[in-house]
Amino acid sequence: MRKTALITGVTGQDGSYLAELLLAKGYQVHGLIRRSSSFNTERIDHIYQDPQTPERDLVLHHADLSDGVALTSLLHRIAPDEVYNLGAQSHVRVSFDAPLYTGDVTGMGALRLLEAVRASGIETRIYQASSSEMFGATPPPQNERTPFHPRSPYGCAKVFAYWTTVNYREAYGMHATNGILFNHESPRRGETFVTRKITRAVARIQAGLQQHLYLGNLDAVRDWGYAPEYVEAMWRMLQQDEPDDYVVATGQAHSVREFCQEAFAAVGMDWTDHVRYDPKYDRPSEVDALIGDASKAERKLGWKPAVTFRELTAIMVRADVGALTAQLAGSAVRVDR
Repeated sequence: MRKTALITGVTGQDGSYLAELLLAKGYQVHGLIRRSSSFNTERIDHIYQDPQTPERDLVLHHADLSDGVALTSLLHRIAPDEVYNLGAQSHVRVSFDAPLYTGDVTGMGALRLLEAVRASGIETRIYQASSSEMFGATPPPQNERTPFHPRSPYGCAKVFAYWTTVNYREAYGMHATNGILFNHESPRRGETFVTRKITRAVARIQAGLQQHLYLGNLDAVRDWGYAPEYVEAMWRMLQQDEPDDYVVATGQAHSVREFCQEAFAAVGMDWTDHVRYDPKYDRPSEVDALIGDASKAERKLGWKPAVTFRELTAIMVRADVGALTAQLAGSAVRVDR
């Protein structure tokens, strides 16, 4: 029988790649999108508007993680085999400016969804998108047994969501799993996240549209992987007979400085000619180093990352250079007309 899945945050980077993966596996995919006065579906338009994707294969619903009653009703109606909670306010720096909103959507939103599953009475498997930011100040390498020490409202909200998921698993026997994903990037990464901010700037500087890129802490160390590979790990988690918690990471450490170096080198430029430090981008409390140990995911899920740091950076730079080139060519055509 054909499986169905519900994805919250389907319009985000991970949601769009996960929708593609599940559709390719023959699922019917239901996605939650927030009501907005403007369209915000650009990451999934290529599949939602594709004539090869029947309307019944990808179904979008206007709903929100702040509305538990609507979530319960929707879950009862569609009774998905799998639920992937990817919806969140996921920008760490923004969480300092909007801590209450972040706590409500990222933390309480997970609780509302879990309670909606319980109240609806459906049998389903639940994936909770946890984050390496939960580890915060705890020294690397970090694995499933590493204590949490979050350093942002976002990290705190994710810790709440993590333990809520564990609690519902233990209290109600739910097949509820936490995926503790370290940083994962792609050309679909939001433009305000540091990796995408860098690769977009590389494209603009190469095109002569700007001269400098201003960043905060260049010494912050992260474990960067490729998003399409990470959504594969999410799916594998929910195929296990028993729910559990898994770290997903590459185990490789690179600084923001190194990302700049690789990104500018991809187009033959020296990053030091263009990158400038601006303290306004620093966080009130910094996370110095996040480096994951994903040996459990390799052992139990058979998952290993394949795309290297250098390959990831090149993929993102090529995509942004290509997008800008097409945009400028389109503008030129419009002017000529």
